Amino acid sequence: MELILIRHGLPKRIVNEDGTAADPPLSAEGKRQAAKMAAWMKSEAFDHIYASPMKRAYQTAEPLAAAAGLEIQIRPGIAEYDRDSSYYIPVEQLKEEDYESWRALMQGNYNDEAGFEEFHTAVVDTVEEIISHNKGGKVAVVCHGGVINVWTAHVIGFEPRLFFNPDYTSINRYMAASSGERTVITLNQAVHLDNR
Repeated sequence: MELILIRHGLPKRIVNEDGTAADPPLSAEGKRQAAKMAAWMKSEAFDHIYASPMKRAYQTAEPLAAAAGLEIQIRPGIAEYDRDSSYYIPVEQLKEEDYESWRALMQGNYNDEAGFEEFHTAVVDTVEEIISHNKGGKVAVVCHGGVINVWTAHVIGFEPRLFFNPDYTSINRYMAASSGERTVITLNQAVHLDNR
């Protein structure tokens, strides 16, 4: 089956001083990116569209689901590893404002190693469940950069970590054979964002 993981569009920056979990919606630019991605993929014939329950992923999935005439199916196991964080700072802003924190993130230095292991397990289990329910099919999964990194690392045999920064609304394709083989076809395809 063909598995397509799509990163969400650019979200708004949120810092909650009261410590509640930040779950930012898409910014105006993120909505534009999602619309461009959906228009680019309008000829694809999906059997199902899945999304993380986080606003930025669900809102990115909406134009794709509308174009495909499909309902979005929510999967909590593909929510981002920082789902409970009280802030969300887009990674390119983090790099500009706090280079050391950005570098630590990109090098896989997480504040909660055990939590990251649980995240890895949840992602792999959830994606494998999606694969098992869609043998011979084609599905889109709208999720997060961390999810894409963890799944890709799993497929190519890396230890679970963040090793690249997928573009917003990037398209990442994989094949999943019923015999258990998992293959990366393309990573970080974002041609739909050309001529920004």
